[in-house]
Formats: sequence, C-alpha cells, structure tokens
Amino acid sequence: MRKTLTILVLFSITVAFSCKDNNENKKQQMSNTTDQKGNFAYDEAFLKTWDKNLVILESGSCKIAVSGKYQAKVFTSTATGQEGRSLGWINYEAFGKTNAHMNAYGGENRFWLGPEGNVFSLFFKPGDEMDFNNWKTPAPIDSEPWRIVEKSDTFVAMESNMELKNYSDHDFTIKAERKVTLLSNDQIKELLQIQALELKMVGYRTENVIINSGSEAWTKRTGAPCIWILDMFPPSDKTNIVIPYRTDATGEVATTDYFGEIPDDRITYDNGMLFFKADGKSRGKLGIPPQRATNLAGSYDAINKVLTITLFDVDAGATYLNQEWKLDGDPFKGDVVNAYNDGPLEDGSQMGPFYEIESVSPAAFLQPQESLEHNHTVFHFIGETEQLNQVSKAVFGITLKEITNAL
Repeated sequence: MRKTLTILVLFSITVAFSCKDNNENKKQQMSNTTDQKGNFAYDEAFLKTWDKNLVILESGSCKIAVSGKYQAKVFTSTATGQEGRSLGWINYEAFGKTNAHMNAYGGENRFWLGPEGNVFSLFFKPGDEMDFNNWKTPAPIDSEPWRIVEKSDTFVAMESNMELKNYSDHDFTIKAERKVTLLSNDQIKELLQIQALELKMVGYRTENVIINSGSEAWTKRTGAPCIWILDMFPPSDKTNIVIPYRTDATGEVATTDYFGEIPDDRITYDNGMLFFKADGKSRGKLGIPPQRATNLAGSYDAINKVLTITLFDVDAGATYLNQEWKLDGDPFKGDVVNAYNDGPLEDGSQMGPFYEIESVSPAAFLQPQESLEHNHTVFHFIGETEQLNQVSKAVFGITLKEITNAL
C-alpha cells in the first residue's frame, strides 16, 4: 500500500509539473505572438483587454480592428496577418484613464464632428474663451460607446444618438451611422485603377452619415455640424505626406498656420503637389480649401516601405466650415482636407508621436429627418520599392523618390 501511494504521489507530481510546463509553453507561445509591439497580434490582444466585443474584420491576411465601445473607431489594420505590421497609431497610455479635454485613444480612422472652432463650435461652451483650457471634445465622439447593429466577416455597422450644443447656444439632436467595410484586393485595384501587382495590400471603406433627428432645421442662423474623419498613423524619420491639389483654381493653396506657421523645411508645394514632413517631431497642421482640393491624399514611409492612400468625398461647390479657434472671420469658409504632424508642446510633453490625414464633409444644412453622407477610404500597400513605385505613379502621378526627396 505504501509503495502504491508513493507511486501515485510521484505520478501526481509528474503530471502537475507536466501541466505547468504546458501552461508555460502556451504562455511563451502567446508571448511570442503578442509581446511584439508593432504587430497586429499585439494590438488585437491589447484592445481586447479593454473591449471584449472588439470586431475583427478579416479576409486572408487582411485584418482590421473596429471598436463600437470606443466611438466606432477603426483602431488599426494589417495587410500581412497576425504577425504583420500594425498600421494604425494606438495610444496605449490613454486607456483606463480619463482626460478633461480628449480621451486620445488613437486609431487609424475615427469619426468626429465639426466645427472645432468659430462661433458655431461644438468643442467650446457658449461664452468661453477659445483656448486649450476650455477645449473639450463632445462625449459622443470621445467617451460614449456606439451600438453595433449588424456585422459579418467583412463589415460592421454602428450607430449613436447624440445631443450636442454649439458655441452659439443652439441644440442639435443627431443620429450618426457608420459602416466599415473591408475591401477585397480586386475592389482596391478597381477603386484606384491600378494593375495586378505582387504587393501586400489592405483597404477599407467607411460610410458615415448624420441625420437631423430633431425638430429644428440646421441653417446658417443656427450653425450646422459637419462629419470629420481623421486617420492617425505612426511616423518615421522618412515619412512624407503627399496631397495633390488643383492648379486650375485661384486663391491660396493651403492654410499653414493652424498651430503657428509651418517651417519652410517641413512643407513645400508646387505644380499641383503638396508635401509635408510627417516625422512626429514638430507640431503643425495644414488645410486645403474646396476650390483647390482633390479627393486624394496619402503618405510614404521610406523606412518601413509603406505607401498609404486615402480617398474621400469632395464637393468644390459646397460650403465647408472654418475650424480655426477664433471668433472673427467667415464661419462658413473652411478647408476640405487637413494634415497634422505631431510634435512636442511648449512644456516638452507630447501625446504621440503620430501624424494625421483628415477629410471633412460640407456643412450639414439639414431639415428634420434629412441626412448627409461622407465616405472616406483608406488603403495601405507594403512591398518592394519597385512595385510600390508603380502604385505611386498610377495614383499620384509621381515617383516614391519624388515624395521622399521633396523634404
């Protein structure tokens, strides 16, 4: 009996250690997958600790992470599977905390509403001075969850009901709807009119709608909101933004002093092409007015060989809103396309680094139950320079060398 007990004890100890070893092996395997900052698996695992209902849209090696809990954001994407590069910027430090001005979770495509500034601003209370101390992002686009109403392997539809007040003390009742669709390679090639190439690619379309669900019309007297889509990406020392603009129009090409004038060595434009340095080391923002804007913008990261392209709706004859933090000037004369490069603030602190490509809709002058839609599509291409160069020439009409050497 004593011998039998000894054998059983030894067997139990052996099994226990074996299970422990297996668990450790699993943990090690998971660690090998998810502890690599910068890959999609790491970001997916991180995001799922904060949003258990995180939606992963996928087709083959193409994946995107979308969160209803975090205001319908597309947090990140990849063209190369779980172990592939995560292409969106995520602010890991912001999770689990609250900020009085903005919960800056990041995300490579987020839904906001404008205007940010002017007498009809949605970011300042009536009568407040327009400075950072008083600036606050409205809760429906900053902290409140959106409802997921439908989803499949390749799309997710979300919605939110919002109550907002603008700087001129007018109330807005808004229903917002947003659908994110992962595109096939054939759809990407068709939308960009490019040939079949040996490249890794991922693309997704966002369809964004706001409905006047109140009883009062939105007019130039009350002010009107606009849809504002912002893409946040990680920078590198050799990333430049490229924005084509129209040369058959008059007036200034770009507003370059949103946060002080952008230094000359960080921006240049000529002959229908604007270039803006996106290294995350100097804070600056620019905007392109409707008469100069095209429906295209993008960037090239020469270090990581990532070509990013965005397509969006533009209506040159429509009214766009002034988003600058000032009360003078025409509130109904603003930019269509924006780009932002993050950098240190005066006190040396910095949220990023990251850079942004942004598009906005016209002002939503809507009668009750009328709607306005704004579509914004994001594409990423990863591969050898020669193949990427063919895409750049087909879409922008210039080479990667021209983008890289512009600044």
